[in-house]
Order: sequence, then C-alpha cells, then structure tokens
Amino acid sequence: QPALLSSEMPEPDGAPVRVRLLGEDLIAFRDTSGKVGLVEAYCPHRRAPMFYGRNEEGGLRCVYHGWKFDVNGDCTDLPTEPASSKMKDHIKIAAYPTYEGGGLIWAYLGPKDKMPAPPNYEWMRAPESHCRMSKTYEACNWVQALEGGLDTAHSSFAHNIALGSRGNLRNYDTAPRLDVNVTDYGYNYVSTREAGDNEKYIRVYQYIMPTQQMRGAAVKWAKNGGKDDPHRVPKLDGHIWAPIDDENTWVYNWSCSIDASLEYPPEEFEAFEHFAGRGKEDLIPGTYMSVRNKRNDYMIDRKIQKTKTYTGITGVNTQDFALQEGMGPIVDRSQEFLGTTDKAIVTMRRLMLEATREVEAGRAPRATDPKGYRDIRAFDAVIAA
Repeated sequence: QPALLSSEMPEPDGAPVRVRLLGEDLIAFRDTSGKVGLVEAYCPHRRAPMFYGRNEEGGLRCVYHGWKFDVNGDCTDLPTEPASSKMKDHIKIAAYPTYEGGGLIWAYLGPKDKMPAPPNYEWMRAPESHCRMSKTYEACNWVQALEGGLDTAHSSFAHNIALGSRGNLRNYDTAPRLDVNVTDYGYNYVSTREAGDNEKYIRVYQYIMPTQQMRGAAVKWAKNGGKDDPHRVPKLDGHIWAPIDDENTWVYNWSCSIDASLEYPPEEFEAFEHFAGRGKEDLIPGTYMSVRNKRNDYMIDRKIQKTKTYTGITGVNTQDFALQEGMGPIVDRSQEFLGTTDKAIVTMRRLMLEATREVEAGRAPRATDPKGYRDIRAFDAVIAA
C-alpha cells in the first residue's frame, strides 16, 4: 500500500513523518543512507512517541531514554544499559518493509513469508519528467471512494460543468453500456456511449486489486486519409485509495504521459489539479485536506447549480468528495438499489469477497503477481461505430 509521498521525506536524516495505514499508527523516517524505515509509533521501552525522535546516524533514536532503532526495527544502541549488556540484541520495534518507486513510499504490512514482489505499474517506470503525483484526504471508507472511481455513469451528472451542452460526450449519452472482463489482477471494463455521426465514445477502465483505478485521458480523434489521427498525446490517469482506517482514506492521484517524446510539465499538472479541486490553493495550507469540505458544504453555490453546473460545487474531485463523504463514513449498502451501470461496482465487490475467502484459506488473492498487471493500459477515445 502507498504509505506516503516520497516528497514528504525529501532528505536523509530529515524529520520523521506520522503515518496511519490500515488502522495502525506508524512513523516513517529516511535514514542516513536514504533508506526508508516504517516503524510503530511508540518506543517499546516506555511507549514514548517516536515522532519526536532524533533521526541520526543510520537510525531513529527515542528522545525519552535514547534507545535507537534502524529501518529493520533492530535496536542498535541502548545507552541506559551497561556497555556489557546483551539486552539490545533482544529488543525490537515493530517495522514493516518499504519500497520506493513512482514518487511513492510503498509498505507491506502482511506476513513476511507471503510478501509479493514490489509493485511494477507502467506509470512507475516512466521518467520523473513524464509522471506526476498528488495526495488528498477523504473522510470516508476507502471502498465507497473506490466505487466512485470505478463508476463511469456518474460523470454524466456530477461532473457536468456545462448545463445544456451536448458537446461533452458524457452529456450526449448518459446511459453507458458496460462490459466487464475479469482478469488475474482484477478486471477491465469497456464503457460504450453513442457519440453521434456513426461513432462511439469508448472508455476502458482498469481495476487493479485491491485499491487502484486506471483510466485514459480523453483523446479527440479525426479521420485523416482513412486513418485515425490523435489531436493530442494521450495520458493515463489514476487513483489509489489507501485505507487510513475504516472511516478515513488517503487518495493518491497520478497522471502520466505515455508518449516518450512528451514530458508532463509541473505547471500543466498543477492546472489539471486545480481543475480537479485539489491544486495547491485548494488545500488547507500545510495539509492534504480540501478547503471545500463537509464542514462548509463544499462551498456549494446554488445559483451556479441552477445556471451553470449540475452540482454547483467547484472542482471535479470536490464533487466526488461531497457525494462520497456525504454518504457517511461507512455506507449502508443494504439500502441500495443497483442498476445496469453498476456492473463494475458489483464485480469489484464479488472479487473482494472472493479475496477474503482466498486469504482465509491461506491462498494468495488476485493481483499479487506484478507480471499480471505490469503492461496494462486504459483507453478513452471516440472511434468509428
């Protein structure tokens, strides 16, 4: 699971960072050699908080009594005991293995004998100049946030920012047809909409279990001598919903150019992030939390809702948060009435239930082998019918 952004720990021996992941309170630190440690939040001596620790000379030292631990959780110094003491050979702090790639610090919190290979998505292999990453906080269960990302039909409504216009392909046809194809990593699905002029608007989503969605950035196509000609270079976009605990989620948002000749300038990404409602000026300073949030009703403007946009809420991502967080921290799914465009959500739930049974039986669930998903892509374009 993503534990934090690499940019949150920019230098060796820098300040430790609090991490809460899968219901556990942890501390991350980058040691003198640049390796990242992820250890429990409290010293095993007297449970003092390791957040205040000194990150120095290859380890994190508790400031209460000076006990020091390396990235593996081994105690490397015990200054309160006699020099002849063997006690430190038996002292450990709980620690989890980490892997750094794609602008993220990844962590594995499961049994060590079942640890899969490190993640290897295509966007992780792109040069830094081609791939960008951001992070936001969402106050709800990760599953209902994920379900929002897998739901293509809502984009015709919640993300309609031009009332009365049929220029947006998702406004032209609001009832997409879904075909879901289960794979060894999760599934891909094809969403098909009518686009007029004997054309179809196709969106191919990827769901990589348990928490990642991948989609294509819309590309306009035109006929040119019988061949399709892209008007602009396509990108891949996606989200990973990392569970903080049962009721809170970190959302990692990535966007990557898939044309080796086209870099993704930071200013272009920031403009995209602002459009989504998660640009630098859209966040509470010093946090990853949105200025527009549940406490202020996401600054909804009812006049704009009547005249310009479907929701009256600024920012595509903010529109999602208003609806997903507004369901409550854990939605009561027994009250739902699902339709044909919920096919992808139904399939995701079935796969997650399958995964719980596989793990219970001691078997590996889907998506633990990177070879299954290393070369997948999403797609978003208008094609001939």
